[in-house]
Amino acid sequence: MRAVDRASGDRGLSAPGPPRAVGIIPARYHSTRLPGKPLVDIGGKPMIQHVYENALRAAVLEAVIVATDDERIAAAVEGFGGRAVMTSPDHPTGSDRIAEVARGLEAAVVVNIQGDEPFVSPRMLEEVVAPLFQDPELPMCTLMSEIPEEAFGDPAVVKVVTDLRGDALYFSRSLIPYPRNREGHKAYEHIGIYAYRREFLLTYTALAPTPLERFESLEQLRVLEHGYRLKVVQTRAEDYIPLSVDTSEDLEKARRLYRERTTPL
Repeated sequence: MRAVDRASGDRGLSAPGPPRAVGIIPARYHSTRLPGKPLVDIGGKPMIQHVYENALRAAVLEAVIVATDDERIAAAVEGFGGRAVMTSPDHPTGSDRIAEVARGLEAAVVVNIQGDEPFVSPRMLEEVVAPLFQDPELPMCTLMSEIPEEAFGDPAVVKVVTDLRGDALYFSRSLIPYPRNREGHKAYEHIGIYAYRREFLLTYTALAPTPLERFESLEQLRVLEHGYRLKVVQTRAEDYIPLSVDTSEDLEKARRLYRERTTPL
């Protein structure tokens, strides 16, 4: 199925010349734990609108696009003035979905923005793109954040370790590194925002899935197993709220946090 562009009203794609960086938000309707989650209401807006509007605040992005396989999501995006592109319903991952859209773009860099993080910080999007503009040999970048000790054993919190120059060594649902000496031990959570060179995104999504990727159920391990560099930047965004909305409990937490952020003191 070919991507079908449903709207073209945002700021960047009308500008002359190819945009430097484009943000793409993959959004599918059929979630196992929270069906229709891109459209769940948070403070009077669908969640996808919160993600979209926060992404538009990142100065580094010339355009923001929602890549979806569902007419209901496309209609909602168009309803708030956003841009939606219809994609195949058969993509196994969000990366495959954004790659379908990226094939029709001329952007130098493509940013994969998770559609279930309503509090995504514009600064984080700028942080993840910057290394690709600074290092022309770097194919891909992502983010991490230090986590508290109570999250060390949570398999839903994906951990990452890096080498001395900040490139990923490994991602795992287990605690890495192992704290044989707990004094001063730190662990870092991987934040699922990715920036790719457009050509590398197309290469990466054409690669065969790898053993560790399957074992950990972490698609970013495919990059490492095939021998590519993946830069990991520790976010400095002070407004970062580490919340992915995957369950009804997450949704209630998101609604509560939104009320707290918008209620005057």
